[in-house]
Amino acid sequence: MLGVAMLIAGCGAASGQSAVTGGGRGGHRATPAEAALAAVRFFFDHYVRPDGRVVRVDQGGDTVSEGQAYGMLMAAAVGDSQRFHTIWRWTRIHLQQPDGLFAYHWADGHVVDATPATDADLETARALLLAGRRFHDQYYIATARRVAEAILTHETARAGSLSVLIAGPWANKGSYLVIDPSYIDPVALRQLGQLTGNPSFGALASSGETLVNELTTPLPPDWATVNTQTGVATPVSGPSATSGPGAFTFDAPRALVWFGVSPRASDRAAVARAWSVFSATDPIDIVTEHSLSGAVIGSDHNPVTVIAAAAAAVAAGDRSAVPGLLSAASRLNAEHPTYYGSAWVALGRLLLSTNRLGPPAAA
Repeated sequence: MLGVAMLIAGCGAASGQSAVTGGGRGGHRATPAEAALAAVRFFFDHYVRPDGRVVRVDQGGDTVSEGQAYGMLMAAAVGDSQRFHTIWRWTRIHLQQPDGLFAYHWADGHVVDATPATDADLETARALLLAGRRFHDQYYIATARRVAEAILTHETARAGSLSVLIAGPWANKGSYLVIDPSYIDPVALRQLGQLTGNPSFGALASSGETLVNELTTPLPPDWATVNTQTGVATPVSGPSATSGPGAFTFDAPRALVWFGVSPRASDRAAVARAWSVFSATDPIDIVTEHSLSGAVIGSDHNPVTVIAAAAAAVAAGDRSAVPGLLSAASRLNAEHPTYYGSAWVALGRLLLSTNRLGPPAAA
Protein backbone atom coordinates (compact mmCIF):
# COMPACT_ATOMS: atom_id res chain seq x y z
CA MET A 1 0.00 0.00 0.00
CA LEU A 2 2.78 2.43 0.94
CA GLY A 3 4.63 1.70 -2.28
CA VAL A 4 1.51 2.40 -4.32
CA ALA A 5 0.89 5.66 -2.47
CA MET A 6 4.46 6.82 -3.01
CA LEU A 7 4.32 5.92 -6.69
CA ILE A 8 1.08 7.84 -7.16
CA ALA A 9 2.49 10.84 -5.34
CA GLY A 10 5.50 10.89 -7.60
CA CYS A 11 3.60 10.52 -10.84
CA GLY A 12 3.36 13.71 -12.71
CA ALA A 13 2.89 17.39 -12.90
CA ALA A 14 0.11 19.19 -11.10
CA SER A 15 -2.36 18.40 -13.86
CA GLY A 16 -1.79 14.66 -13.54
CA GLN A 17 -2.04 14.47 -17.34
CA SER A 18 1.50 14.90 -18.60
CA ALA A 19 3.47 11.98 -19.98
CA VAL A 20 6.69 13.56 -18.66
CA THR A 21 6.86 13.21 -14.91
CA GLY A 22 9.14 13.76 -11.97
CA GLY A 23 11.70 16.36 -11.13
CA GLY A 24 15.46 16.53 -11.10
CA ARG A 25 17.55 16.82 -14.25
CA GLY A 26 14.84 17.35 -16.86
CA GLY A 27 12.36 14.90 -15.36
CA HIS A 28 11.73 11.49 -16.92
CA ARG A 29 9.37 9.91 -19.35
CA ALA A 30 6.59 8.19 -17.38
CA THR A 31 6.21 4.46 -17.64
CA PRO A 32 2.74 3.21 -18.58
CA ALA A 33 2.10 2.30 -14.93
CA GLU A 34 3.18 5.74 -13.74
CA ALA A 35 1.00 7.48 -16.31
CA ALA A 36 -1.99 5.37 -15.24
CA LEU A 37 -1.43 6.13 -11.57
CA ALA A 38 -1.04 9.84 -12.31
CA ALA A 39 -4.35 9.83 -14.15
CA VAL A 40 -6.01 8.10 -11.20
CA ARG A 41 -4.53 10.64 -8.80
CA PHE A 42 -5.82 13.48 -10.99
CA PHE A 43 -9.33 12.01 -10.88
CA PHE A 44 -9.19 11.55 -7.10
CA ASP A 45 -7.85 15.07 -6.51
CA HIS A 46 -10.40 16.83 -8.72
CA TYR A 47 -13.59 14.76 -8.51
CA VAL A 48 -13.64 12.76 -5.26
CA ARG A 49 -14.64 14.57 -2.08
CA PRO A 50 -13.16 13.62 1.32
CA ASP A 51 -16.44 11.91 2.27
CA GLY A 52 -16.22 9.62 -0.79
CA ARG A 53 -18.71 11.34 -3.06
CA VAL A 54 -17.63 11.48 -6.72
CA VAL A 55 -18.72 14.87 -8.01
CA ARG A 56 -19.46 15.85 -11.61
CA VAL A 57 -17.90 19.26 -11.09
CA ASP A 58 -18.49 20.34 -14.69
CA GLN A 59 -22.14 19.19 -14.65
CA GLY A 60 -23.53 21.13 -11.73
CA GLY A 61 -21.90 19.28 -8.86
CA ASP A 62 -24.22 16.27 -8.86
CA THR A 63 -23.36 12.59 -8.47
CA VAL A 64 -24.31 9.49 -10.44
CA SER A 65 -23.88 5.86 -9.48
CA GLU A 66 -21.61 5.33 -12.49
CA GLY A 67 -19.11 7.82 -11.02
CA GLN A 68 -19.08 6.06 -7.67
CA ALA A 69 -18.38 2.78 -9.46
CA TYR A 70 -15.54 4.33 -11.45
CA GLY A 71 -13.98 5.71 -8.28
CA MET A 72 -14.14 2.32 -6.57
CA LEU A 73 -12.64 0.56 -9.59
CA MET A 74 -9.73 2.99 -9.58
CA ALA A 75 -9.16 2.73 -5.83
CA ALA A 76 -9.19 -1.06 -5.93
CA ALA A 77 -6.93 -1.06 -8.98
CA VAL A 78 -4.20 1.04 -7.34
CA GLY A 79 -4.51 -0.68 -3.97
CA ASP A 80 -5.85 2.32 -2.05
CA SER A 81 -7.95 0.56 0.58
CA GLN A 82 -8.83 3.69 2.54
CA ARG A 83 -10.06 5.52 -0.56
CA PHE A 84 -12.06 2.48 -1.59
CA HIS A 85 -13.67 2.23 1.84
CA THR A 86 -14.58 5.91 1.83
CA ILE A 87 -16.16 5.84 -1.66
CA TRP A 88 -17.99 2.60 -0.92
CA ARG A 89 -19.30 3.92 2.41
CA TRP A 90 -20.79 7.00 0.75
CA THR A 91 -22.29 4.85 -2.01
CA ARG A 92 -23.79 2.36 0.42
CA ILE A 93 -25.30 5.02 2.68
CA HIS A 94 -26.65 7.35 0.01
CA LEU A 95 -27.37 5.24 -3.07
CA GLN A 96 -27.87 1.57 -2.22
CA GLN A 97 -31.49 0.47 -2.30
CA PRO A 98 -33.11 -2.35 -0.29
CA ASP A 99 -32.84 -4.72 -3.26
CA GLY A 100 -29.04 -4.25 -3.35
CA LEU A 101 -28.89 -2.06 -6.47
CA PHE A 102 -28.00 1.63 -6.55
CA ALA A 103 -29.97 4.79 -7.21
CA TYR A 104 -28.73 6.46 -10.36
CA HIS A 105 -28.80 10.18 -9.52
CA TRP A 106 -28.07 12.22 -6.37
CA ALA A 107 -28.11 16.02 -6.17
CA ASP A 108 -28.64 18.79 -3.64
CA GLY A 109 -28.33 16.47 -0.69
CA HIS A 110 -30.67 13.67 -1.73
CA VAL A 111 -31.53 11.04 -4.34
CA VAL A 112 -33.41 12.64 -7.22
CA ASP A 113 -33.76 9.47 -9.32
CA ALA A 114 -33.76 6.12 -7.53
CA THR A 115 -33.86 4.11 -10.77
CA PRO A 116 -30.79 1.84 -11.00
CA ALA A 117 -28.46 1.91 -14.01
CA THR A 118 -27.07 -1.52 -14.89
CA ASP A 119 -23.60 -0.32 -15.84
CA ALA A 120 -23.09 1.24 -12.41
CA ASP A 121 -24.42 -1.85 -10.65
CA LEU A 122 -22.20 -4.18 -12.69
CA GLU A 123 -19.03 -2.12 -12.25
CA THR A 124 -19.73 -1.68 -8.54
CA ALA A 125 -19.94 -5.45 -8.19
CA ARG A 126 -16.70 -5.82 -10.15
CA ALA A 127 -14.99 -3.22 -7.94
CA LEU A 128 -16.21 -4.88 -4.74
CA LEU A 129 -14.95 -8.25 -5.92
CA LEU A 130 -11.57 -6.81 -6.87
CA ALA A 131 -11.31 -4.99 -3.55
CA GLY A 132 -12.25 -8.10 -1.61
CA ARG A 133 -9.50 -10.08 -3.28
CA ARG A 134 -6.88 -7.33 -3.20
CA PHE A 135 -7.54 -6.29 0.40
CA HIS A 136 -8.39 -9.82 1.65
CA ASP A 137 -11.78 -8.62 2.85
CA GLN A 138 -14.63 -11.14 2.85
CA TYR A 139 -17.22 -8.43 3.49
CA TYR A 140 -16.52 -6.88 0.09
CA ILE A 141 -16.71 -10.27 -1.59
CA ALA A 142 -20.01 -11.07 0.10
CA THR A 143 -21.37 -7.68 -0.92
CA ALA A 144 -20.25 -8.23 -4.51
CA ARG A 145 -22.18 -11.50 -4.48
CA ARG A 146 -25.30 -9.74 -3.19
CA VAL A 147 -25.13 -7.07 -5.90
CA ALA A 148 -24.50 -9.75 -8.53
CA GLU A 149 -27.61 -11.64 -7.47
CA ALA A 150 -29.66 -8.43 -7.59
CA ILE A 151 -28.44 -7.78 -11.14
CA LEU A 152 -29.63 -11.22 -12.21
CA THR A 153 -32.99 -10.72 -10.52
CA HIS A 154 -33.79 -7.19 -11.67
CA GLU A 155 -31.63 -6.35 -14.71
CA THR A 156 -31.82 -9.35 -17.00
CA ALA A 157 -34.50 -10.77 -19.29
CA ARG A 158 -35.01 -13.35 -22.02
CA ALA A 159 -35.17 -12.57 -25.73
CA GLY A 160 -35.56 -15.58 -27.96
CA SER A 161 -32.73 -17.92 -27.01
CA LEU A 162 -30.70 -15.11 -25.44
CA SER A 163 -30.30 -14.08 -21.82
CA VAL A 164 -29.93 -10.30 -22.02
CA LEU A 165 -28.43 -7.71 -19.70
CA ILE A 166 -30.96 -4.88 -19.93
CA ALA A 167 -30.34 -1.21 -19.15
CA GLY A 168 -32.18 -1.29 -15.82
CA PRO A 169 -35.30 -2.70 -14.14
CA TRP A 170 -37.36 -0.31 -16.28
CA ALA A 171 -36.03 -1.69 -19.57
CA ASN A 172 -38.21 -4.78 -19.98
CA LYS A 173 -41.03 -3.46 -22.15
CA GLY A 174 -42.71 -6.81 -22.77
CA SER A 175 -42.41 -7.12 -26.53
CA TYR A 176 -38.91 -5.67 -26.53
CA LEU A 177 -35.99 -4.98 -24.21
CA VAL A 178 -33.95 -1.78 -24.01
CA ILE A 179 -30.19 -2.22 -23.91
CA ASP A 180 -27.19 0.07 -23.86
CA PRO A 181 -24.33 -1.91 -25.44
CA SER A 182 -21.81 0.01 -23.35
CA TYR A 183 -23.36 -1.40 -20.18
CA ILE A 184 -22.21 -4.90 -21.17
CA ASP A 185 -18.80 -5.66 -19.65
CA PRO A 186 -18.05 -9.28 -20.55
CA VAL A 187 -15.02 -9.44 -18.25
CA ALA A 188 -17.05 -8.29 -15.24
CA LEU A 189 -19.87 -10.70 -16.08
CA ARG A 190 -17.52 -13.68 -16.26
CA GLN A 191 -15.80 -12.63 -13.03
CA LEU A 192 -19.18 -12.58 -11.28
CA GLY A 193 -19.95 -15.97 -12.78
CA GLN A 194 -16.77 -17.34 -11.22
CA LEU A 195 -17.64 -15.70 -7.91
CA THR A 196 -21.20 -17.02 -7.72
CA GLY A 197 -20.83 -20.28 -9.61
CA ASN A 198 -23.92 -19.24 -11.57
CA PRO A 199 -23.68 -19.99 -15.31
CA SER A 200 -26.21 -17.24 -16.03
CA PHE A 201 -23.40 -14.69 -15.97
CA GLY A 202 -21.47 -16.54 -18.65
CA ALA A 203 -24.64 -16.68 -20.73
CA LEU A 204 -25.07 -12.91 -20.34
CA ALA A 205 -21.49 -12.36 -21.49
CA SER A 206 -21.97 -14.61 -24.52
CA SER A 207 -25.26 -13.01 -25.51
CA GLY A 208 -23.68 -9.58 -25.02
CA GLU A 209 -20.94 -10.55 -27.45
CA THR A 210 -23.59 -11.70 -29.95
CA LEU A 211 -25.61 -8.50 -29.64
CA VAL A 212 -22.64 -6.13 -29.78
CA ASN A 213 -21.26 -7.96 -32.79
CA GLU A 214 -24.66 -7.66 -34.49
CA LEU A 215 -24.97 -3.95 -33.70
CA THR A 216 -21.41 -2.85 -34.56
CA THR A 217 -21.58 -1.70 -38.21
CA PRO A 218 -18.70 -0.68 -37.86
CA LEU A 219 -19.63 1.34 -34.73
CA PRO A 220 -22.09 0.29 -32.02
CA PRO A 221 -25.05 2.50 -31.03
CA ASP A 222 -25.61 4.20 -27.70
CA TRP A 223 -28.98 2.44 -27.45
CA ALA A 224 -30.79 -0.50 -28.99
CA THR A 225 -33.86 -2.65 -28.55
CA VAL A 226 -34.02 -6.45 -28.59
CA ASN A 227 -37.16 -8.23 -29.78
CA THR A 228 -38.21 -10.61 -27.00
CA GLN A 229 -39.52 -13.21 -29.46
CA THR A 230 -36.67 -13.30 -31.96
CA GLY A 231 -33.68 -11.88 -30.06
CA VAL A 232 -32.95 -9.51 -32.97
CA ALA A 233 -31.30 -6.23 -31.93
CA THR A 234 -32.11 -2.90 -33.58
CA PRO A 235 -30.34 0.44 -33.05
CA VAL A 236 -32.61 3.17 -31.68
CA SER A 237 -32.13 6.88 -31.15
CA GLY A 238 -32.47 6.98 -27.37
CA PRO A 239 -33.58 5.03 -24.30
CA SER A 240 -37.23 5.88 -24.91
CA ALA A 241 -37.13 5.47 -28.70
CA THR A 242 -38.46 2.51 -30.63
CA SER A 243 -36.79 3.31 -33.95
CA GLY A 244 -33.41 4.36 -35.34
CA PRO A 245 -31.15 5.18 -36.87
CA GLY A 246 -29.16 5.33 -33.61
CA ALA A 247 -25.80 6.97 -33.17
CA PHE A 248 -22.37 6.52 -31.63
CA THR A 249 -21.93 9.42 -29.18
CA PHE A 250 -20.93 9.54 -25.51
CA ASP A 251 -22.14 6.11 -24.29
CA ALA A 252 -21.17 3.76 -27.09
CA PRO A 253 -17.38 4.30 -26.92
CA ARG A 254 -17.35 2.37 -23.67
CA ALA A 255 -18.56 -0.75 -25.49
CA LEU A 256 -15.39 -0.67 -27.57
CA VAL A 257 -13.33 -0.50 -24.37
CA TRP A 258 -15.04 -3.30 -22.46
CA PHE A 259 -14.93 -5.67 -25.43
CA GLY A 260 -11.61 -4.47 -26.82
CA VAL A 261 -9.69 -5.22 -23.62
CA SER A 262 -11.24 -8.64 -23.06
CA PRO A 263 -8.76 -11.53 -23.07
CA ARG A 264 -11.24 -13.48 -25.22
CA ALA A 265 -10.57 -13.24 -28.94
CA SER A 266 -14.27 -13.55 -29.76
CA ASP A 267 -15.10 -10.50 -27.59
CA ARG A 268 -12.38 -8.47 -29.30
CA ALA A 269 -13.55 -9.62 -32.73
CA ALA A 270 -17.01 -8.19 -32.00
CA VAL A 271 -15.62 -4.63 -32.03
CA ALA A 272 -12.43 -4.94 -34.11
CA ARG A 273 -14.03 -3.43 -37.22
CA ALA A 274 -14.50 -0.13 -35.37
CA TRP A 275 -10.77 0.57 -35.72
CA SER A 276 -11.33 1.27 -39.44
CA VAL A 277 -13.22 4.44 -38.46
CA PHE A 278 -10.36 5.92 -36.43
CA SER A 279 -7.15 4.47 -37.83
CA ALA A 280 -6.53 7.18 -40.45
CA THR A 281 -7.35 10.13 -38.16
CA ASP A 282 -4.82 12.02 -36.07
CA PRO A 283 -5.68 10.94 -32.50
CA ILE A 284 -6.11 14.51 -31.26
CA ASP A 285 -8.69 15.14 -34.04
CA ILE A 286 -10.97 12.18 -33.25
CA VAL A 287 -14.56 13.40 -32.92
CA THR A 288 -17.03 11.82 -30.51
CA GLU A 289 -20.28 11.78 -32.49
CA HIS A 290 -20.58 9.43 -35.46
CA SER A 291 -23.26 7.64 -37.37
CA LEU A 292 -23.07 3.87 -37.05
CA SER A 293 -21.47 3.74 -40.50
CA GLY A 294 -18.59 5.82 -39.16
CA ALA A 295 -19.47 9.20 -40.68
CA VAL A 296 -18.75 12.19 -38.43
CA ILE A 297 -22.00 13.87 -37.31
CA GLY A 298 -20.76 16.28 -34.64
CA SER A 299 -17.84 18.38 -33.52
CA ASP A 300 -17.34 17.42 -29.86
CA HIS A 301 -14.06 15.97 -28.68
CA ASN A 302 -13.97 13.81 -25.57
CA PRO A 303 -11.17 11.56 -24.30
CA VAL A 304 -13.56 8.62 -23.97
CA THR A 305 -13.67 8.27 -27.76
CA VAL A 306 -9.90 8.41 -28.07
CA ILE A 307 -9.63 5.73 -25.39
CA ALA A 308 -12.24 3.72 -27.30
CA ALA A 309 -10.17 4.04 -30.47
CA ALA A 310 -7.18 2.65 -28.57
CA ALA A 311 -9.26 -0.33 -27.43
CA ALA A 312 -10.50 -0.86 -30.99
CA ALA A 313 -6.88 -0.81 -32.17
CA VAL A 314 -6.09 -3.57 -29.66
CA ALA A 315 -9.10 -5.55 -30.85
CA ALA A 316 -7.87 -5.21 -34.44
CA GLY A 317 -4.34 -6.30 -33.48
CA ASP A 318 -2.70 -2.88 -33.86
CA ARG A 319 -1.18 -2.32 -30.41
CA SER A 320 1.42 0.04 -31.87
CA ALA A 321 -1.26 2.73 -32.09
CA VAL A 322 -2.14 2.56 -28.40
CA PRO A 323 0.57 4.78 -26.81
CA GLY A 324 -0.16 7.68 -29.16
CA LEU A 325 -3.89 7.41 -28.57
CA LEU A 326 -3.49 7.30 -24.79
CA SER A 327 -1.23 10.35 -24.92
CA ALA A 328 -3.73 12.21 -27.10
CA ALA A 329 -6.56 11.41 -24.68
CA SER A 330 -4.49 12.79 -21.81
CA ARG A 331 -3.60 15.96 -23.74
CA LEU A 332 -7.23 16.50 -24.68
CA ASN A 333 -8.34 16.17 -21.08
CA ALA A 334 -5.54 18.45 -19.86
CA GLU A 335 -6.82 21.17 -22.19
CA HIS A 336 -10.48 20.76 -21.13
CA PRO A 337 -10.75 18.63 -17.97
CA THR A 338 -14.13 17.01 -17.32
CA TYR A 339 -15.40 14.39 -14.91
CA TYR A 340 -16.21 11.94 -17.71
CA GLY A 341 -13.03 12.54 -19.68
CA SER A 342 -10.84 12.28 -16.58
CA ALA A 343 -12.54 9.06 -15.52
CA TRP A 344 -11.92 7.45 -18.87
CA VAL A 345 -8.33 8.63 -19.19
CA ALA A 346 -7.67 6.89 -15.87
CA LEU A 347 -9.71 3.77 -16.60
CA GLY A 348 -8.40 3.56 -20.14
CA ARG A 349 -4.79 3.68 -19.00
CA LEU A 350 -5.45 1.11 -16.28
CA LEU A 351 -7.20 -1.24 -18.70
CA LEU A 352 -4.95 -0.81 -21.73
CA SER A 353 -1.47 -0.42 -20.27
CA THR A 354 -1.46 -2.12 -16.84
CA ASN A 355 -2.73 -5.35 -15.34
CA ARG A 356 -4.31 -3.66 -12.32
CA LEU A 357 -7.83 -4.42 -13.58
CA GLY A 358 -6.79 -7.64 -15.26
CA PRO A 359 -4.26 -8.44 -17.99
CA PRO A 360 -4.66 -6.24 -21.09
CA ALA A 361 -5.92 -8.13 -24.13
CA ALA A 362 -3.25 -9.54 -26.41
CA ALA A 363 -0.53 -8.03 -24.23
